[in-house]
Amino acid sequence: MYLADSRSTKPAVASDTRPGRRPAAVPGTVLALGAVSLITDISSEMVTAVLPLYVVVGLGLSPLGFGLLDGINNGVGALVRLAGGHLADRGGRRHKVVAGLGYGLSAVCKPLLLIAHTLPVISAVLAVDRTGKGLRTAPRDAMISLATEPGHRGRAFGIHRAMDTTGALLGPLVAFAVLRATVDGYDAVFAVSGCVAALGVLVLVLFVPRRIRPTGAGAVQLPESARPVLRDALGLLRRPELRRLTVCATLLGLTTVSDSFLYLLLQREGDLPAHLFPLLPLGTAAVFLLLAVPLGALADRISRRRLFLGGHGVLLLGYGLVLCPWHGIPAVVAVLVLHGTFYAATDGVLAAATADVVPVQHQGAGQALVGSGQALARFTCSLVFGAVWSLWGGRTALAVTAAALAISALTASFVLRPADEVST
Repeated sequence: MYLADSRSTKPAVASDTRPGRRPAAVPGTVLALGAVSLITDISSEMVTAVLPLYVVVGLGLSPLGFGLLDGINNGVGALVRLAGGHLADRGGRRHKVVAGLGYGLSAVCKPLLLIAHTLPVISAVLAVDRTGKGLRTAPRDAMISLATEPGHRGRAFGIHRAMDTTGALLGPLVAFAVLRATVDGYDAVFAVSGCVAALGVLVLVLFVPRRIRPTGAGAVQLPESARPVLRDALGLLRRPELRRLTVCATLLGLTTVSDSFLYLLLQREGDLPAHLFPLLPLGTAAVFLLLAVPLGALADRISRRRLFLGGHGVLLLGYGLVLCPWHGIPAVVAVLVLHGTFYAATDGVLAAATADVVPVQHQGAGQALVGSGQALARFTCSLVFGAVWSLWGGRTALAVTAAALAISALTASFVLRPADEVST
């Protein structure tokens, strides 16, 4: 992975291309990062799959209390993401170092849940865990963007998200198996999750290159003296295309119900047994896994922004299906299919669209700006949704959110109408 001459004292710089050879559509760096994400997501989703029932049923927290916890999952990571993106760019594009710190923090937090039995302690552990996620997300996406030809970014992000989602698919299965096989099920899930997370950090250290040479036309290696400064990173929002994308991602994030709340609603509306709850994310993950690559490739051929908006339209259909009188297992499956399609059409596609309108030297900060706006918006949505649920019930909360999503999607379609993004 490292292209270093043994007689040279310069740091190794990884590139997935060689002189005279056509660049790979899916660079090795993307596959290595995908493997890290796959392993890490097994660990994360093991916890995510059991956390709602653990705090609501096991610890007796109200929906508002769980909304606070779920908001921490999004809000704290969003606040740190900007710092992580800028630090990775500022360090001469040493994105691996910042990403490694983030993965390491999350790995340490999993075993700490073994001693967390009150809302303040659980909140503190989740805050540190989300700090790790916030640190690693922007540098990771920047590495994918830098290693991939612009015309293949949709496919590259789709493949990475598919590998990531494989972990999301396996995580709840492992959690389900551990819960059924052990006496103190929740503690066992947290312990196994910590071991898996440590493996992900090891794969990152061994197989992801230290530095990545940007690919594509106009990709210039900056000298060390030309490192970005914070003022330049914050000034990215002066770029009209990035500003519009950030505003729309934030607006739509304000009306996106968290996965945990949606699964709680499905479990209650579908009268599913509590021990089947960890399996609900499998439906979303399976559809995401199947559609991430084809929809990513489709985004390379059509407007990435249009596909991003279309994904939110699919999510709106899912909300409507939850609210309709049709219940039972078929309805639950249909909602999960729509939910997975939403993620396949938006997650990696948004990152690819962001990479198209951000300079090479600011890829980390640019990804962080858009991602932070979206994550902070989802943090707000979790708090408001939990409060409305506590006051008027889950169905009313979802109905209000669905109406707001419809308005937000129409507004975003107007704002993003002149979508002249890079597609070659």
